Amino acid sequence: MRTCLSVVALLVGVSVATAEEIRGQYVEARTCDVWVGACFANAEMHQTGKLGTLAWHIEKGSWDGVALDGLSVVAVVEARDTLGLKQSGSGRAVIIVDERANARQREALVKMARKLGGILTQEVVRVDTAPIFISVSRCPEGGCALVEAGVVRIETRCIHPDEDSVCGHEDNFYAPLTPGVHARSAMVTEHSFTGAGLDKTWKDANRRGAYIGTFSLDN
Repeated sequence: MRTCLSVVALLVGVSVATAEEIRGQYVEARTCDVWVGACFANAEMHQTGKLGTLAWHIEKGSWDGVALDGLSVVAVVEARDTLGLKQSGSGRAVIIVDERANARQREALVKMARKLGGILTQEVVRVDTAPIFISVSRCPEGGCALVEAGVVRIETRCIHPDEDSVCGHEDNFYAPLTPGVHARSAMVTEHSFTGAGLDKTWKDANRRGAYIGTFSLDN
């Protein structure tokens, strides 16, 4: 019995030891509202909201055995359907990796973005490197974030229900686009992509279309 228990304990120990945890800051912006009433959201469905940006800053952790502490990666996506709805096909993505990453880290960051982006990052049309800055501020209202990654910029502020409401019964209509995210919705004051690789570039503003917060998962 003691031998069996020892073997079980050893196996559990190996399982825990081989699990890779990764965590950090997360920012997401879309060209449709996420804090919105159904009446407004229904008008956007299938018409707009097919473009977005997903940004991860890794505070601690690894992917495929490669340490990524302090690095960042951004995925700019172009979807078939409004983001948050079931997709009728794979999306197209431009991935921007932190210029400080070495070759193995760049490969791991791309794999991470493709995995977490799911169908939205299934077809990567371009991989670029750039200096990346991602900050989720602990300002009193909790809605401040800034992402700068070469051809990408996102800036947000807190949503003020009295000022930013349209229908009068808004809520978080869509969930965040990637797993392991703990975030709150925010107002986008700027969301732009001016790079190459996708069919469109854009500069969007004054939209209730962001999620900001943290991510944490085992891989």
